[in-house]
Amino acid sequence: MSSFDRLAALREQAALREHAALRARQAGQAPERREVNCHVHTIYSFSPYSPAAAAERALAAGLAAVGIMDHDSFAGAEEMRAAGEILGIATTAGVELRVSAAGTALAGRRINSPDSLGVLYMMFHGVPARSASAVREFLRPIQAAREKRGVLMVEKLNSLLRGYGLPPLDWRRDVRGASEAADGGTVTERHILFAAARRIVDTVGRGQPLLTFLRGTLRLDPPPRIAAYLVDPGNDALLFDLLGVLKSSFIEQVFIQPDGEECIPVARALRCAEDVGAIPCYGYLGDITDSPTGDKKAERYEDGYLDLLMVEVKRLGFRAIAYMPPRNTLEQLKRVQKLCAEHGFMEISGVDINSPRQSFNCPELQLPQFSHLIGATWALIAHEKLSDGAARYGMFHPENPLAGLPLLRRIDAYAEVGRTLDPSDPRPAVEHPLVARWG
Repeated sequence: MSSFDRLAALREQAALREHAALRARQAGQAPERREVNCHVHTIYSFSPYSPAAAAERALAAGLAAVGIMDHDSFAGAEEMRAAGEILGIATTAGVELRVSAAGTALAGRRINSPDSLGVLYMMFHGVPARSASAVREFLRPIQAAREKRGVLMVEKLNSLLRGYGLPPLDWRRDVRGASEAADGGTVTERHILFAAARRIVDTVGRGQPLLTFLRGTLRLDPPPRIAAYLVDPGNDALLFDLLGVLKSSFIEQVFIQPDGEECIPVARALRCAEDVGAIPCYGYLGDITDSPTGDKKAERYEDGYLDLLMVEVKRLGFRAIAYMPPRNTLEQLKRVQKLCAEHGFMEISGVDINSPRQSFNCPELQLPQFSHLIGATWALIAHEKLSDGAARYGMFHPENPLAGLPLLRRIDAYAEVGRTLDPSDPRPAVEHPLVARWG
């Protein structure tokens, strides 16, 4: 189904949904929507959800705002914005990419990328709609380089599959054909592993035979929680669960390190983020003991040199730090928050969604120590909508009318605008009456 068809179907459902919502409001039964999530992956990188479906699921989960965040792709952003207008849910758009830290104080370190040293994940948050074509053009050679590496990884994987008595994968049919690459999406490692998971299940079967194959042939021993999923005969998310096992413990056998065409220098990515009016953001991962989705093994990342990292990402020009409360301990996050305050970073949060096992909700955001992240999301939304009309309204633009305010006060001012924008109203945000007071 195309983006056009998905949005058309969404419009047909919108009238019925609004009628039901109106009746609930009149009866005093409609709960206040407060929670937000600005880091949802879609089919344009890897996810079971189209942008329209992601917006719909977010609304059903009671979210007031949702953000698209695909790996190396901005192709779903327009659909997400349109879905938000149809559903009346606020949206924000960004892109996530891996970049090289060569030539910086982080070179050669394990940063926040599980598979590569000297490579870090960063995000362009709050990309204004006017910059969509520029971002897509910037990402095109990165996607091409990633696809070349993917072909080589499948060749490497096929040599293993044959040894296990499994039919090989066809790159175009089984991997690329299952992605949205033809429509601007990215072909990721998850597409490769999903195709491998499907091949394993089709050949070996489900339930206990699958678990026996993993343990006896692949020498993989899933943790008890994941093993229970794998043998469950009614498991509709089986392929995603198996993908998680393969990504955690098998990927290293076929993984090929990305080159400089795919992981461009961090300084170049930061320049692009500033040029397109986005907020460049470092994604804190932190030392891992237990992965919520089972796709990351226990590993040490930035915590051992976090003070140095914060100094360096500030020097490089990052404006924000993103973190996910469900992923880390309270002690880890208190330390991150303290360093963000010391270095003047905006704090942004969202829980990455790429599996049907994951909830769109993040109850931790309701805790007092994280509630400010909700305001930051509304500020991010205001930044995106305002800078779409005039670049100087970007939160960190040198000519921003509020540039003289401390960062937290500027975030509060933007959050006030973001909360009062009507998601269904396409009029320019710069016409908002609160903005008129800024001068």
